[in-house]
Amino acid sequence: MPVEGVRRPAWAEISSSAIAHNVRVIKSLLGGTLFCAVVKANGYGHGAQLAAKAALDGGADSLAVAIVDEGIELRGSGVSAPILLLAEIPPDTIADALSHSLTLTIGSLEGARAAVASAERLGGLHRVHLKIDTGMHRMGVAPELVDEVVDVLLAASNIDLEGVYTHFSVADGSSSTDREFTRSQIARFDAVVRSLEARDVRVRLVHAANSAGALGYPSARLSMARIGLALYGYLPEQWLASPLQEHAMTLRSALTLRARVVAVRRVEAGERPSYGRRRALERPATIATVPFGYADGYPRRLFGAGAEVLINQRRYPLAGSVTMDQLLVDVGDDEVHPGDEVVLLGRQGEQEITADDWARWAETITWEILCGIGARVPRVLVD
Repeated sequence: MPVEGVRRPAWAEISSSAIAHNVRVIKSLLGGTLFCAVVKANGYGHGAQLAAKAALDGGADSLAVAIVDEGIELRGSGVSAPILLLAEIPPDTIADALSHSLTLTIGSLEGARAAVASAERLGGLHRVHLKIDTGMHRMGVAPELVDEVVDVLLAASNIDLEGVYTHFSVADGSSSTDREFTRSQIARFDAVVRSLEARDVRVRLVHAANSAGALGYPSARLSMARIGLALYGYLPEQWLASPLQEHAMTLRSALTLRARVVAVRRVEAGERPSYGRRRALERPATIATVPFGYADGYPRRLFGAGAEVLINQRRYPLAGSVTMDQLLVDVGDDEVHPGDEVVLLGRQGEQEITADDWARWAETITWEILCGIGARVPRVLVD
């Protein structure tokens, strides 16, 4: 198991009130649509157990994870709410999933048969959701094969076909091409649902919308929406802020990364701090060492991109390459001391650095930044 650095002055603060606030904000837009809080990948880096509890306390109706172990961990922490597995799992793990009351995703005929066989061996009634591939082409049953898979599930006395769903690939895209494709996915999915209804197959949960779908496509909200990124206070793309702005609502970032300066030293002009000696100091400067590195989720490429940190409510650039365990910060001639608080991600006074900023500097997506926060960074629940 990874070791948490509880004796090192670097930590992540997780705001339970921010997560609960975000649930309430999105639920107010969803109306009667159920809210499924996606807490996979260690709660998008926030800590799965912390995020799950905050989301449920805020009014989430259920949870979703990616792998069986994530669901079992939540059950072990006392979570009793429904937990949906968002991918079809290997046959030899199905019994573990069902014995912990995890809801299976069925994404193939073979997966359906394996789920039925395992459910029959265990006995009882076990919930499953059928995933339809409407264009993502990663996982799911092709529309033309749905009837055959449904026949297998309906014939099983130990299977409860509770839900049918699909997943959008470009719901966050604002281009006309992306918008058209998302609408085509909605249309394909609607056709599958209507076909099932024509067979008198009426599942209790029909869902398609992720965060982007819930915000950008009201017709995709259906009976449940799976909210991931927005749960943690971030928008997939800025154009999706419109429905929030129309109601004078905003999301709140739930995560702050803090550390403390552990060393300072005065360095002469022309010196090249850190590995690779990539950049010479243009003038004499004080260099502050901060105990947080790429092993903790601070991408190395942020140095070359001009990333900054906050110390004493001021922004400072990195002085050299990001190392595995530490950052070097150029604080110029300002007075900075060991023990001073550093905010790597979050707000300090009137200044703020967001995961969106990191993603822009790193030329990646906000999801990757949040999920990349290392396991050895302690998550501390606040408010």
